[in-house]
Amino acid sequence: MSGTGLEKPAGNYRYRILALLFAATTINYMDRSIMGVLGPTLMEKFHWSNADYGYINMAFKAAYAIGMVTMGGVIDRFGTKIGYTLSIAIWSIFGMLHAAVRPAFALVGFIGARFGLGIGEAGNFPAAVKTVAEWFPKKDRAFATGIFNAGSNVGAVLAPAIIPLVVASNGDNWQFAFLVTGAFSAIWVTLWLRTYKKPEEHPKVSKEELEYILQDNETKDVEKEAEKLSWSRVLPLRQTWAFAIGKITDAVWFFFMFWSGIFFKQKFGLDSIKELGGALVVIYLVADFGSIGGGYLSKFFINRGWNLNAARKVSLLICALCIAPVAFAALTSNVWIAVSLIALASGGHQAWSANLFTLVSDVMPKKAVASVVGIGGMVGAIAGMLVDFALGTGLDSSGNSFYFWMFLVAGLLYLVILGIIHLMLPKLKPLNEDLQLSE
Repeated sequence: MSGTGLEKPAGNYRYRILALLFAATTINYMDRSIMGVLGPTLMEKFHWSNADYGYINMAFKAAYAIGMVTMGGVIDRFGTKIGYTLSIAIWSIFGMLHAAVRPAFALVGFIGARFGLGIGEAGNFPAAVKTVAEWFPKKDRAFATGIFNAGSNVGAVLAPAIIPLVVASNGDNWQFAFLVTGAFSAIWVTLWLRTYKKPEEHPKVSKEELEYILQDNETKDVEKEAEKLSWSRVLPLRQTWAFAIGKITDAVWFFFMFWSGIFFKQKFGLDSIKELGGALVVIYLVADFGSIGGGYLSKFFINRGWNLNAARKVSLLICALCIAPVAFAALTSNVWIAVSLIALASGGHQAWSANLFTLVSDVMPKKAVASVVGIGGMVGAIAGMLVDFALGTGLDSSGNSFYFWMFLVAGLLYLVILGIIHLMLPKLKPLNEDLQLSE
């Protein structure tokens, strides 16, 4: 393989695949973000307490935890083409089923619908990260992950932007918000089934582009590539648990996503869907830039000769420092200062997430990526459930002062987690197909 060929491969079909990952993640986050936007309205309409709202969010995360593990295994076993299709079909059906919930059983109905949504949505990131590992060399994976992960923020921006167009200011027609993404999902599944193959099998991938994709000289042994891993193989590995501990920070992202609207209403009196939507759009736009910028950051360092270990960890440190000021969000009396602090932290989290996901493909063989991402996602979802329970009960008993503690923990958590990751993985040495350290 020539140096020139590796720098400027002929063909860029891998970016078409990346565009599909971006679109799927956008749809995914539109579906899940609807609850965060409509939360204050639905709490008032159905007379839910903070604890009730917490239980609804806990149902989503409980299913997400189960789905992260089961869907990760399904994707590793059956491949990204079938696994991704199954995932988006499940979450789309249950997303639209929210609209069928009636006031007489609103709490139970929403808990059931959120549970089904969580099972399906759990497949998105294991499938997307595995696809990136299949289609991009290591030096480009953080950037590619940042691109598709930016779809989470685009989806989160579209939700508060579209909902005021289909839902009345008093909450009437709230059902329409949960029906919007069904058509998008159907189009995506059609394109995915028609487009996706592994790069080695794809007729539209040039020889030069395939060389570029496979430049890391990872094994191409067909039998080893087809081998499927059980949990018992990856669960004991410290590489698995370093990533899983890193995913505890998902609890902070879930807090921003599902509780920011409640926070702005309870502390600052933002009542209308339009006012809340404006604040949330600002937060998710900044998060979008963070996702892409975070992925580019480690690529920037690598292109300047930094080794992988330094590039990833310094990038994570910069992200953690951007998140730290959110500790003061509950102390300000100015809503836009609070919005700015949460926006900066959201951008920092998404940049952190892009680099954290890439750690998996840095140290694990491709056949294990989705399972490891699934295990980490399960840990993150469980952490999010604990936050929902603590917030729901804490706010009902202590009032708005309880937000101070959540924002304080959110601001400090990333620095602590990064220190733990570094202690567990002082050097990012990759494992081979037999899950042994490469020489």
